[in-house]
Amino acid sequence: QVQVVESGGGLVQPGGSLRLSCAASGSIFVFSSAPVGWYRQAPGKERELVAAITAITSGGRTTYDDSVKGRFTISRDNARNTVDLQMNSLKPEDTAVYYCNTKSTWGDHWGQGTQVTVSS
Repeated sequence: QVQVVESGGGLVQPGGSLRLSCAASGSIFVFSSAPVGWYRQAPGKERELVAAITAITSGGRTTYDDSVKGRFTISRDNARNTVDLQMNSLKPEDTAVYYCNTKSTWGDHWGQGTQVTVSS
């Protein structure tokens, strides 16, 4: 199976920055060969896709929700074997639990989530 772990959440003031990291591992799972998505879920709302990156073998293409374009950047850190989400110019409406998702032949794999709170 595949284990997914997120880190890097916390409390930040509006206009501030945070960097989230997603690490995934498994006995025969190669993280760089898997697509990864960062999702978020705010209280009372559905989980939504914020940013995604394709496998390196598919070009590592990135996509973003309109609400975060120009502020968030998803990238792979090959040295650390993570997929990071750099979040700048944070707004109160970015407050949510952020989840990392990746896929393998066994299906979808989710982390436990990390809380991001943007508040003064």
